[in-house]
Amino acid sequence: MSNTPMAANPLTRAVLEIDEYVSGLGWDQPARLFALVDTARLRADQPSLADRLGLRDESESSGLTPIEQDEIPTDQPLDEFLGTIAWPDAVVGCALAVERLMLPPSAEAQVPEGLNETKLAQWVAEHPERQEVRMTVAVLRDGARDSALRLREKDAATEVLTGSDLVPGLAQALTATFEE
Repeated sequence: MSNTPMAANPLTRAVLEIDEYVSGLGWDQPARLFALVDTARLRADQPSLADRLGLRDESESSGLTPIEQDEIPTDQPLDEFLGTIAWPDAVVGCALAVERLMLPPSAEAQVPEGLNETKLAQWVAEHPERQEVRMTVAVLRDGARDSALRLREKDAATEVLTGSDLVPGLAQALTATFEE
């Protein structure tokens, strides 16, 4: 991906590559799940698949290749769906891109008490300070994690925030997909 900023860490590069890919699809997209595989191993074990994915450059030996998985079911809560995933050994990590509404910390004190999940979501959706955000979170089997956040109102590659602890709950849920 030509516009993906270079990052020193292969996991950060994969997160930014996924963020750019999903960004190219526009907003209001469903959650998207990706397997992360070692690029050199993919080239060695499955050269025809590597060719179809455009992975001919052997100088990229320490990279990770994201492979989008089947569509995530919309009739099941995301956390329940993640609990059903089991990855084969060739998958060294996984990533999820999902859009959500978020509020600034200052709005926390304004949340009415006693709202159920549906009413709370409606309240957040109607709040004047809400922001739409796309979160791309990736984890590796060894526990490494990284994430990228893109606000809809600042929808530019130069405005994407990255960091390992931006979305800790989602990173933990993804890490659990590797536990037996």
